[in-house]
Amino acid sequence: MLQSSAMKRALLLFLLLIPFLAAQTATEVKITAEPSHHLALENEFIRVFKVDVAPHASTLMHRHRHDYVFVTLGDAHVSNEVEGKPPADLKLADGDTRFAAGNFAHVAKNLSDQPFRNVMIELMQDEKLRQTPSHWPEESGEKTFLGGRSTILFVKDGVRVSEVNLEPGAIVPSHHHDGPHLLIAITDLDIRSDVEGMGPMPGKFKSGDVKWLPGGYTHTLTNVGNSPARLVTVEF
Repeated sequence: MLQSSAMKRALLLFLLLIPFLAAQTATEVKITAEPSHHLALENEFIRVFKVDVAPHASTLMHRHRHDYVFVTLGDAHVSNEVEGKPPADLKLADGDTRFAAGNFAHVAKNLSDQPFRNVMIELMQDEKLRQTPSHWPEESGEKTFLGGRSTILFVKDGVRVSEVNLEPGAIVPSHHHDGPHLLIAITDLDIRSDVEGMGPMPGKFKSGDVKWLPGGYTHTLTNVGNSPARLVTVEF
């Protein structure tokens, strides 16, 4: 009889714990505490995370409080499960660069046999920039030159996002950066920046590397490597 009462109490306790355990499973974590998101760079303009989700693994539920841009590294197949919405099946190509409006929580499930990798750039001044008229004279279009091209992908929150493709030996013609910008390497890069008044500045980057660059200079950019170079810039 005593054993039966103890078993009943244990069963009742287990039943009472089920909702608590379910809630714990769905608990939302800060993006800085999400194990697949690795903070790479932070300043007043941006917060950059390198995201790496193992094959057939999932992130924890986490919230994006700011608008952001993400650059996909390698082909990917992901289930994007936004809180309160049905799952969305996403197939992303290597270098696919997109904008996402913030203020949502989600889980990203990697449906592929390969790691899901991307660089995620939070726009920390998104609320202010949404209300600011765009200062960009060009918000779309493509410029081609010998051995390469530069394509404006989109302008969002006052930020201009472009992709640059360079064959070995190709040079981006001289151009000026008024404001700062972020470079994201899609491929491994072996490049040289020739800044007016400063001389050549070599740079080697691995795929997924990022570099914050100040504004106020004019330069050319040369692919001095033996392989095609592909990169994204986020200009402020």
